Amino acid sequence: MKTFNVNFHADDQVETMAVQKLSSEDYDKASEGGTRHLFDLDTNIGFFVFFDAEDNEGKESYLVLQYENESEEPSNCYGFELKDFYEFSALYLNDLEFTEELNEEEGEYGPVHHLAHLLYHIVEEGKAVEV
Repeated sequence: MKTFNVNFHADDQVETMAVQKLSSEDYDKASEGGTRHLFDLDTNIGFFVFFDAEDNEGKESYLVLQYENESEEPSNCYGFELKDFYEFSALYLNDLEFTEELNEEEGEYGPVHHLAHLLYHIVEEGKAVEV
C-alpha cells in the first residue's frame, strides 16, 4: 500500500487529500472481515464502486474500486480517510436530491459531476504510484 497526496483546483474547494493505493494483497487483507457496498458511479474514466471494509482485527477501511474498459477485474483500489469518504458519499447523495429538485437538464454541473471530477484528479495522480 502506498500513500500519495492529491492537490485539487482552488475552485474544487477541497483540501489536499491523502489517498492510499492498495495492491490486491492489501485489498484482501483490508476486506478479510467483510465488505459493505454503498454506491457506485459510472464515469468516462471508469466505473467506481464505493464500499467500506473490515479486516480480521475489526479495523475499518473506506475503499473505492475502479474498473476500466468493461473489465471484470478492478484496475485500481483506493483507500480514503473517513472524512474524505464521507465527502464523496455526501456529493453522491446530494446529487439524488439535486436532480430531483431541479429536474436536471442535460449537461448541467451537479454534485455527482463534482464527484467524478475529484475522482479524475485522484486517478491521474495515482497513475504514477506503483503498488
